[in-house]
Amino acid sequence: MNRRDFLGLAGASALASQIARRIEAQEAPAGLRFINRKAGTHPFRTRATDKRPNIFLITIDMVSPDHWHPSRSLWREMDLPAIRSLAAASTAFHNAFCASPLCAPARAALATGRYTYITANGERAHDGHETILRPGDVIFQEYLKATGYKTKHVGKGHLGTQKFMDAFDENDNAWDRWAPPIHDDELYLADLRLLGVQPQRYRQEIRGMQQDRRTPYASLGGWIEQADGKPFPIEAQYSHHLARRAIDKLDAALGSQSAIRNPKSEIHSAEPIYLQIDFFDPHQPFSIPAGFEQRQKQLRAAFALPESYEKVRARDWRPAPGEPKIYDFYRKAWGLYDPETVRDYRVANALQMEVVDRAIGTFIGALKERGLYDESLIVFTADHGEMNGRRAVVDKGVYLFPDVLRVPLVVKPPASWGLRPHTVDQPVCHLDIAPTLLAVTGIEPEERLDGRSLLPHLQGKPPVEDRDLLFECGWHTGVNFACGTQARGRDGRHFLYTYNLSSDIDELYDLNAVDAENLATDPEYAAQHKQMVARLGAFLEKDPRWIGYWHSFRIDHYFDLPRPTGDPQMFRPL
Repeated sequence: MNRRDFLGLAGASALASQIARRIEAQEAPAGLRFINRKAGTHPFRTRATDKRPNIFLITIDMVSPDHWHPSRSLWREMDLPAIRSLAAASTAFHNAFCASPLCAPARAALATGRYTYITANGERAHDGHETILRPGDVIFQEYLKATGYKTKHVGKGHLGTQKFMDAFDENDNAWDRWAPPIHDDELYLADLRLLGVQPQRYRQEIRGMQQDRRTPYASLGGWIEQADGKPFPIEAQYSHHLARRAIDKLDAALGSQSAIRNPKSEIHSAEPIYLQIDFFDPHQPFSIPAGFEQRQKQLRAAFALPESYEKVRARDWRPAPGEPKIYDFYRKAWGLYDPETVRDYRVANALQMEVVDRAIGTFIGALKERGLYDESLIVFTADHGEMNGRRAVVDKGVYLFPDVLRVPLVVKPPASWGLRPHTVDQPVCHLDIAPTLLAVTGIEPEERLDGRSLLPHLQGKPPVEDRDLLFECGWHTGVNFACGTQARGRDGRHFLYTYNLSSDIDELYDLNAVDAENLATDPEYAAQHKQMVARLGAFLEKDPRWIGYWHSFRIDHYFDLPRPTGDPQMFRPL
C-alpha cells in the first residue's frame, strides 16, 4: 500500500469516526428530540408548559349510542353513576366518531392520530392483510414515555405486541385478541382463587340461529354463574379484575415516582403518570354476574324492539330494496329471527354496560382516594359503536351506519384549568385524541397527524367550520370496502354519506335520527345527496392515500363530478 492510499484510508476512517461521534452525540437541529435516540427516528420538539397532569385514558368496547347519547330514550333508563358523574365534570362531545367501525382499525387510528392502513381485525383477515401496527409506526403514548411520563396499560391491546412494548413498560401484558382471555389469563385465574370463586359458566345464554331458523348458532353470551352453580359475584367479573389491576399499576407508579430537577427553575416535580385501561365490556359475549336480577326486570319492561327490526320481520327477512347486500349478509350471520332473542340481547347489552360502569367507578374512586382525580386529565371513550338490534343486526361490521361510527367521548380537564363542563355538538373524531394529549403535554411531533387538538373545544372556543372526516372499512365477517364522510351545517342538520365499493347502492343518513333510514334515493334529499358526493370526491382526490377509493369513486359517479383530467394509468408518479 502506498502513502497516498494509506492517507486516504486514514482520512476516510477519521471521517467515519467523526460521523459516528456526531450520531452518538445526537447532533440534531436545536431543540429536536427523537423517540429512538440512537436511530434518530420519530423527531419531535417540546415547549414549556405548566405542570403536566397525570393522564388517564379509559376505553370501553363496542358501545351503542342507546347507552350514552342524549337523543336516545334508553339512555334515560340506564343506571350509570360513574359515567354520568364523569361526564358532568367534563366536556362531553355528542358528535364524536371513530375512523373505522372495527376494533383494530379504530384503535390504530386513535393511538396514532392518523388514518390507518389497517382495514381488518386479525382473526378473519385474508393472508397478507396488515392487522397490527408496523414496528416503524409511532403511537402517542411513545411520545409521552420519551418525555418522562410513567406509562402503564391494562386490558385489551389488539394492535400487536411490539407497539405496546415500545410504549409501556416491559411488564405490560395486554391481550392481543378480540375477546377477553377469561379461561387462560393466569393473573385473572389467580385472582379468582384469591376471591374463592370458581370460573364462570352460563346459566342463561343468548344464541342466534342458522338460516334454517332452528339450528343454534353463534353464542352472544349472557348471564353467568360459578362452575358449581353458585352466584358469580360482580367483584370477580373480568372488568372488575382489570380495574383492580389498573389500581395496582397506579400504585406501583406512584410508589416509584422520582423527583426530576428542572434546570431553569430548580423546581422539583414528580414524574407524571399516563395510565390506559381498555375494558372489553360491554362487547358481546356478555358475562353478567349476580346482583342485576331486579335491573333485568326493569329494563325488560322499559325496552322495545327497534322499528327497523320490526320492518325486517314484516318482510320475512327478505332483502330490503335500496339497501347494500352487506346488511342482509350480517342478518344471516347473526340469525336474530326470534324477537325474544333480540329483547334478551338488548337487555343484556344494557346490563353489561352497567357492569362495566361499576368497574369504572372503582377505578375513579381509587383516583379520588389517592388525591389524584381533581388535577388529572381523564379521557373516556369507546373504540366503536354497536347496532343493538337495529336492522336486525347486532355487534358491528364492514358497513358505515351511524350507530357503529358514533362513540362516546368525554374529556375531564384538571380543576386548576378553570374550565366549565359543557357539551359540544361540532363533529370530532378519535383522530383528535392524540393531538390533544400531545398539545397538553407540550409535545410537537414532526410527523403528520390527521386529527386536531380538542383544547379549543374544552375552552369553549371551537372552530366554526365543519370537519372533513373520512370513515372506512373493509374485511370482517363479510367483505365490503366502503368509505364515507359527514357534514354538519350551521343549522344543525347533520348527514352521513357512504360509498360502497362492493355495491352500486349509496347510503345517506340523517345523523340526528334515532333509527336512521337510507335517504340516498329519496327525491326530497337529492340535493343533499349530490352535495355529499361532491364533498367526498373532493376529499378523496386531494390526498394520494385515497387514490384506491378515488379511481373507483370517480368512475361510479362520473356524471356527478367534474370531468377528470390527466391519464388514469398514472404514468407520472403521485
